[in-house]
Amino acid sequence: MDMQGSRPLAVTQQQAWEALNDPEILKTCIPGCEKFELTEPNTYAVGTAIKIGPVSARFNGRVVLTDIVPPESYKLSFDAQGGVAGFGKGTSAVLLKPTDSGCDLSYTVHSSVGGKIAQLGQRLIDGAAKSLAEDFFRRFDEELQRRYPAAPGAVVAAPPPAPASGGIPTWAWAAIAVVIAGIIYMATQA
Repeated sequence: MDMQGSRPLAVTQQQAWEALNDPEILKTCIPGCEKFELTEPNTYAVGTAIKIGPVSARFNGRVVLTDIVPPESYKLSFDAQGGVAGFGKGTSAVLLKPTDSGCDLSYTVHSSVGGKIAQLGQRLIDGAAKSLAEDFFRRFDEELQRRYPAAPGAVVAAPPPAPASGGIPTWAWAAIAVVIAGIIYMATQA
């Protein structure tokens, strides 16, 4: 599966970069995420539990960051295993660009899945991915606003909802791939 998209964020490029590199923020924001831990430099162990249609499973995997250019971009690779439920693996790239009202997060994802979850059907998988993406972005936006409240009197427009395509930022895809790991992903990232 290949995906790409972008998302405006009402925080600075540096603030978004810090949030995207904070395992606790990602663990809090990724639906079903039970673990997002740094295991060695630029390598994270990820664990999630998810239910897609009739399939419930726990997925464990690894996310590795490369080509890191703070506070602008990085690439990542991910793989996840969910036992008989399936697996997911892929690569992605994240780019943050400053704007007048904050920054834009752009992403691309290339992934593949297999196993029982991959047999659920694209419509069910796409619906689950869209729901996970919307939930992730809602949580991420709330966490960013909690950590970086607007100055008194400042008007900050709320970011629009996740794209209708159901896209998820790459780092979330990586984490959610662990979550969905056999279903898409998307977009889960995470």
